[in-house]
Amino acid sequence: MKIYTRKGDDGTTGLLGGNRLPKHDLRIESYGLLDELNVEVGALRTEPIPPSLEEQLLEIQNQLFVLGSHLAADPYHNAFDLPAIRTDGAEQLEQWIDAMDTELPELKSFILPGGSSAVSQAHRCRVQCRKAERTCTALAERSFVQPFTGVFLNRLSDYFFTAARYIALKNNVIETPWRP
Repeated sequence: MKIYTRKGDDGTTGLLGGNRLPKHDLRIESYGLLDELNVEVGALRTEPIPPSLEEQLLEIQNQLFVLGSHLAADPYHNAFDLPAIRTDGAEQLEQWIDAMDTELPELKSFILPGGSSAVSQAHRCRVQCRKAERTCTALAERSFVQPFTGVFLNRLSDYFFTAARYIALKNNVIETPWRP
């Protein structure tokens, strides 16, 4: 199978289902941002992180691929059998957040991102997730998007914030509070 098809040379890309859209279309941007987030999550997995996060991050990457496949499919003309979206994904994220939170010191101010490469990478995931969420919600105002997508991404950014703090705790990195 060749990696190139030359079909996109005219500035369009094909959705699952056959319809073609301009490469700058909001639907293409939406699943592209999920792809970028998935890359950032993969980079986080290469950092020194607590072992408990490794399996969670793999599950998150798989869920991002599922959501991306739904965004990459024509929402109105698609005969493909897409992987099922886990509608309990937000609840799973909440359980992971709550488990990490039991070990974290109380949050008394905003935290400046940084302190170590691993903590910074978790924050990169958080901001990339927020960017994807903004784009997906804009798309949902114009076209069909699986309703669970926005809920999952909203909770996922909370997960990455908590994971950044948890990584800092477990790696003995001092959090820097924001001092306005």
